[in-house]
Amino acid sequence: MYEWNESIQKMIDWIEANLCEKITLLEMSSQIGYSPNYCSVQFHRLTGMTIKSYVAGRRLARAAIDIRDTDDRIIDIAVKYGFSSQEALTRAFSAALGCTPAQYRKKSVPIPLPIRKNVYFPEHYHELHQGGINMNNTVLTEANVRVEFIPEHKYIGIWDSEANNYCDFFAKHDCDYICGIINSLSNVSDPVVTGHTAGWINANGKRGYFYGTGVPADYEGEIPKGFEIRTVPASYYLVFFHPTYDFLKDNGEVMGRVQDLAWNYDLEKECGGKYLWNEDDCQCYQRHYPEVIGYEILRPIKLK
Repeated sequence: MYEWNESIQKMIDWIEANLCEKITLLEMSSQIGYSPNYCSVQFHRLTGMTIKSYVAGRRLARAAIDIRDTDDRIIDIAVKYGFSSQEALTRAFSAALGCTPAQYRKKSVPIPLPIRKNVYFPEHYHELHQGGINMNNTVLTEANVRVEFIPEHKYIGIWDSEANNYCDFFAKHDCDYICGIINSLSNVSDPVVTGHTAGWINANGKRGYFYGTGVPADYEGEIPKGFEIRTVPASYYLVFFHPTYDFLKDNGEVMGRVQDLAWNYDLEKECGGKYLWNEDDCQCYQRHYPEVIGYEILRPIKLK
């Protein structure tokens, strides 16, 4: 059954690479070797969307990024992404994102851009973690630790004192809305804490969870509904990590190894009694890019 996740992800990747072309269900289905009707049914089952609505949303999102980041004429962008006219793009843009393309170009406020779907994660994380994928024949390394300094920075996101991890968080919050907002902030993402990041906070003696992105120290843009902005002090971090790995085969095992080392690390013993955890002042970060950097948990420390 899980092979459909991989097949539909291949369709999603193909769609992303061909958004400026004429996309047909027949051509997409030929990429994975199943009938168009069966592919359509499975796509809807795993994404909750029809292929037509998904393609329309992704074209709109890519058009918005071009409007924001280029000087191309809006009519040319409309044609590039398959809209029949500039007016057609304007109608779709206004209905979905709450402003016109011209208004967005003039002032690129945070908007919930339709996101690229991932049918591996998070919805199917528990299946992976509980043995949905055979990991018995893979070769992994042990989790390790290094030190990293992160200067003071601003972070915009959502903090939830009741959520303990990624799956708990997105069981309560709208993943598409949050990730779409963060995607629309990619042009102001801070190089220190860049892109989609997440992690844990100390919330009255227990771990809460947050999700968002870093923004520049001089950021004065709008704060999207449900989000807030915080300043995180400078700190050294212990980075507990596993290098790049195969997400489908090894994700549950790798995350387990890193988390076990991170949350059970004897700071007193390993660092000669010189340091304390700094989690009351700073937040713990989570970096999860399996085939780019691997998996990392960052816990802040300070001198005694």
